[in-house]
Amino acid sequence: MFYTASMSIRTKIILVVLPLIVVTLTLAETASYFNAVNGVTRVAQRFLSFKAEELRKYAENQWDLLAENHYDSRPGMVQAVKEAVGAYARSVILSDTEVILALDDSLNPVMATSPLVLSEGEKAALRPALDAESQGLLSANLGGKPRVFRFFYSLPFRWYVLLTEERAAFYRDADKIALQTAITLALSLAAAAALLVFFSRRLTEPLGRVIAAMNAITGGGDLSGRVTVEYRDETGHLAATFNTMLGELEKAYQRIKAHAFEAALAQKKEERIRQIFQKYVPKDLIEKFFASPESMLVGDNRDLAILFSDIRSFTTISEGLAPDELVKSLNRYFSGQVDIIMNRNGIVDKYIGDAVMAFWGAPVRRADDPLQAVLSGLDMLDAVRAFNEKQRALGKTEFHIGIGINYGAVTVGNIGSERKMDYTVIGDAVNLASRMEGLTKTYHTEILVSESLFAGLEALDPALFSAAGLGGPPPARLLDTVAVKGKTRGVKIYTVRRGFESGGEERAWAIHNQGMELYYRRSFTEAAARFEAVLSLLPGDFNAQNLLDRCRAYAAAPPPEGWDGVEVMKSK
Repeated sequence: MFYTASMSIRTKIILVVLPLIVVTLTLAETASYFNAVNGVTRVAQRFLSFKAEELRKYAENQWDLLAENHYDSRPGMVQAVKEAVGAYARSVILSDTEVILALDDSLNPVMATSPLVLSEGEKAALRPALDAESQGLLSANLGGKPRVFRFFYSLPFRWYVLLTEERAAFYRDADKIALQTAITLALSLAAAAALLVFFSRRLTEPLGRVIAAMNAITGGGDLSGRVTVEYRDETGHLAATFNTMLGELEKAYQRIKAHAFEAALAQKKEERIRQIFQKYVPKDLIEKFFASPESMLVGDNRDLAILFSDIRSFTTISEGLAPDELVKSLNRYFSGQVDIIMNRNGIVDKYIGDAVMAFWGAPVRRADDPLQAVLSGLDMLDAVRAFNEKQRALGKTEFHIGIGINYGAVTVGNIGSERKMDYTVIGDAVNLASRMEGLTKTYHTEILVSESLFAGLEALDPALFSAAGLGGPPPARLLDTVAVKGKTRGVKIYTVRRGFESGGEERAWAIHNQGMELYYRRSFTEAAARFEAVLSLLPGDFNAQNLLDRCRAYAAAPPPEGWDGVEVMKSK
């Protein structure tokens, strides 16, 4: 039985399929829009947060440097640091509408990268968010314009530091995406409707012929008849193609989800590593731990090379320089020293006033760690000489440093509390490296290395020296065997250099080392002759003269039996 309907099949197809197309396209475009907007906004927020964190770290580092040198009570020094923070803030501004603003406790501007005046109403509206220490992206009217901002409170400066951007500028890319999405959706719907009308007409034409054939069969009463579907192959092919399309779309969607999940995991791992090491670890070392970041959180006992460097007579230098000049000179000095350490795969552990502590061998152990530590020390001395040339050209005070390097067993790992942890090293080997840096003043030399480090150099594969452009270990001169304060066991100490300026100097070092062998064998007269030969080649050499005086004294009054040549240091 057939019923006559006022609505054609073509219209029904359009009314059924068109809403599906509209809904699907709308959902797809909407999802794309929100994903894109969320992505753009998230990137912008992270970048704003990153700048806020970098500015906070910079301000804290500048204040810590001030406090460690006991200048935080000097208004001039404090003002110089505030100006340095303001200059750094201006350096990270990327747009004309972005403003970094520092407010005091009364919300009055004390620093701004661009003029921005807050009305009393804006201050009142801003106060609850600042008092609540709200995190994340905030919105408020600032300077008469809607703005978004992140902030942090700098306790040393008693500043509320706001990193702000005009709302329109911050969401400009998101608004563009919205417009493009709307245009794309409108064009897609128009094209879909036109295509639907066209194909529905083509699809319904064979249906009319099928209906006519079916009416002929039923009207004739012949139940054995069959309806030949002219477009059965094409229709079946269309269904198979559609199913194949859906299958391929499902596969593509699953691949996209898998890639997105892997990317999210990789990003979380990277963020975790960067939070642990921040900017104190070379980037190539962090990458090696992405597969197993937990290993970086576990303490470990291992042999490391530890370096301490210190500026000589820094108190006198600081008293002779204006605060801003002192800060500039220190920043230039530290920049060169830190670059050398990190370029040679070292880790800058900490700044101790004007001193630098670094180590090699963690978190990644390399076969040439002792060599890289020594070459870093020699590079640091070269860098100071270049630094002093510029200081002389500017009419400024020169810096002179001492460097001590040791190699030994330490404990390395994250040490501290849950709220504040440092990746650092502790142990007697660290203390000895620090003591050796102090001994550079006693022995009138710029660099000292311990016997354990010297032995580590001699044990290295010759290929490592070749890779560093050396024919072997750097030339070394044994200066003494000392027991530093608090210790009874003696440690041989050496000074090293990159090469010799003359053949006489090279012969003098060789003769000096021969004299040390005779000295420890209690052959004081023969040893004294060697040190006299050194002084003839290097007139005024402090260490040769020191050892010559000892040999003469011991030749006249030999030391007791069991003497091992150890000099006990009382103050170092």
